[in-house]
Amino acid sequence: MSHSFAIIVSLFNSFITDKMLDGALSHLQQAGIEKEQIHVTCVPGAVEIPLVAQLLAKSAIYHAIICLGSVIRGDTDHYDYVCQQVSNGCQRVMLDFEIPVIFGILTTDTEEQAIARVGGKEGHKGIEAAETALIMAEIVENI
Repeated sequence: MSHSFAIIVSLFNSFITDKMLDGALSHLQQAGIEKEQIHVTCVPGAVEIPLVAQLLAKSAIYHAIICLGSVIRGDTDHYDYVCQQVSNGCQRVMLDFEIPVIFGILTTDTEEQAIARVGGKEGHKGIEAAETALIMAEIVENI
């Protein structure tokens, strides 16, 4: 497979997103994707992901863009705004540019729930995002 993939990872909550990135990279490489075919961009937080996804999509280099982040609910409404902005932005890029934009953004109430989703009892969302990217790149190529 000669697909190229972009990964955008939020630095906010890096104790979670670092594990997501490691899982995604490992899974892509196990699937035969060479390191040179994977471009990783780090952004400060989840809200910045859609802009970078749009710029990467415009480049027309990648077969899929994997977005990784972790938004953990706090005591304010900020969580709701961030989740809505990121999900809407990623969907818009996917539809506008006709490229798979994989929504690997954890939206959890607690840190414990996030930890359970990066290798705990709830699976590994970084690995799942990479697998989804592989599948979607193949589907889009075959249409």
